[in-house]
Parts: sequence; structure tokens; C-alpha cells
Amino acid sequence: MAEREVDTALAGTAVVDAAGPEARATSPATSTAVPAQLGPADGILARVRARLPEFTGALQRVAEQVLTNPASAARATIVELAERSGTSPATVTRFCRALGFEGYADLRLGIAGETGRAARSAGWQIDIGREIQPTDPLERVLGQIMAADTRAMQDTATLLNLAEVERAADAIARAQRVNIFGASGSALVGEELQFSLHRIGVAAWAWTDVHNGLASAALLHAGDVALGISHSGQTRETIEMLAESGSHGATTVALTSFPRSPLAELADIVLLTATQATTFRPDALSARHPQLVVLDLLYIAVAQRTHERSHAAFQRTARAVDGHKAPKETS
Repeated sequence: MAEREVDTALAGTAVVDAAGPEARATSPATSTAVPAQLGPADGILARVRARLPEFTGALQRVAEQVLTNPASAARATIVELAERSGTSPATVTRFCRALGFEGYADLRLGIAGETGRAARSAGWQIDIGREIQPTDPLERVLGQIMAADTRAMQDTATLLNLAEVERAADAIARAQRVNIFGASGSALVGEELQFSLHRIGVAAWAWTDVHNGLASAALLHAGDVALGISHSGQTRETIEMLAESGSHGATTVALTSFPRSPLAELADIVLLTATQATTFRPDALSARHPQLVVLDLLYIAVAQRTHERSHAAFQRTARAVDGHKAPKETS
């Protein structure tokens, strides 16, 4: 007998960010909009993974069933998928609409196409979901890590809206000052961007201490840029510093894996990443490489927009440190 369900697609689900062990609740939202670059049949599994923490109850069970065995889901009827997930056909239909599809047929065709492409192009990736065991040889562990990182970066390329990257690059290229906020692992990623921007003459600062970050944010003006980095988008300190920056007219940018997170909700520009967790490397750690890829793309886009200034600055900074390199041996 079909169960009675009340699905709250975006209810408060706790997610732990790299900023610390404490869980922070996702704020409710009602939008089911699909990221601008995603077509109906593109990046479906990445889209489901990105939305998974927002789903609760029956919708979450459907999502988990699809992610556990996407090939099987592509072959299943709506009734079969409902039975496997312990839900109802009506719930599966709501799940499809939450992802931006008209109905189950569109979702099923999209998953079939995606799993088919993955099998043809990279059969070695099929075992990504296998748990890494303590007794696994390093060769096997290396393969798992490489497969997971490769898939995460492929998914990031699908999720990422390049128009948003261009908007962020335009803002940074014009800015008098760029503030970068992050905590824990996100802070390390932010420092990489700050270093890269400084090498091409962009006045950028990376802040990890909330007091110093808030003081710096309070001095921003219209035309400046503030970038907040948080895998979950729920790190309170990063949210607070980005909000303070926005209140003074700065353009705010969020780098996160969750488009409906509090950090993303308050940002003017949102850059999305995807993750592929493995044993011993939870989501927050597995997000590091996709984050670096997106920020490297952003840095290059800024350098393109300031080519002459950036080229001259890079030459000067290279000469400044050249004397500290070991001399090349002559044959």
C-alpha cells in the first residue's frame, strides 16, 4: 500500500563543512531552478548529488537509489524505482520536477545517456563507489582517488556556469581591492587564489580570522570584490564576512558545492563545484581539487582581462625572486 508522504524538498539537513566538526542547518528554500548551463539531459547525477543534502524523507530515498545504481534506475519503470526506494510513483514524479524535468521519462532517458557515455569513455571509473579498505594496496587506493577526482572535476565542468565565471573575472579585473574569505581547508584554497592574483598585480587579501576579516570587509566599497569559499556554504564565519562585504556595496562571490546554501543565497555571483567522496576523504576534503580548478580558471580569466598589466607584473615579480633560485648547471 502506498505510503502517505509529505515531502519537504529543502528542509533543514545538517551538513558538516571543512570549517569544523559542528553541523549547521541548511536554510529552507523553494526554488527548483536548474543551473543555467545544464540542459535536461546533462550532468544529471552531478545535479542529484548537489541537491542530495537538501532533500529529506522520501525524496532523499529516491535520490539515494538513483545515485547507488544509476544504470538500474535508467532501466526501471517509475513503479519499480518507487518500490526500490520505498516511496510512491507520485514521489518519484516530484523528485523529477525538483530536478527540472517534466516527468520520469525525461529523467530516465537522461540517466541512460549519461551512464552510457561514462561506460564508453571511462570504464575504469565504474568502481568509483567502492569503499577503500584499510588493507587495500596503494596502487588500488591511487586508482580510486584518481577516478573520484576525475569524476568530480568532470561534474564540476558540467555544473559550472561560465557566464558567472566571466562576471566574477570582470568584477575582479576592475576592483581596487579583493577580499577572500574561508576557514580551515577552504582557507588554504583561498590563499592559493590570493597568491596568484598578487603575482599579476591584483590587490587581494585572504582572511581566515573572522575579526580581521570583518574589519577588512567593513572597509570595502562599491566596485570592490569579496569571495567566500565554503564547500557546504554553511560556514557561519564565511557567511558573516561575505554579508558584511555586501552591505558596503562590494560585489560578492560564493564558491560552494550547494547552490541553495546560505552562502550562495546571499552572493551576487555563485560558482559551483562537485565532489566525489571516498573512504578517508569526506566531501569537504574531496572538494579541494575542483575548487582549485575553478579558482585557477577564474585567475586566468582575470589575467586575460588585464593582459598587459598582468604580463608586466608577472615579469617583475619573477625577476624579484629569481635570485633565490639555485643556479642552473652548465654542461
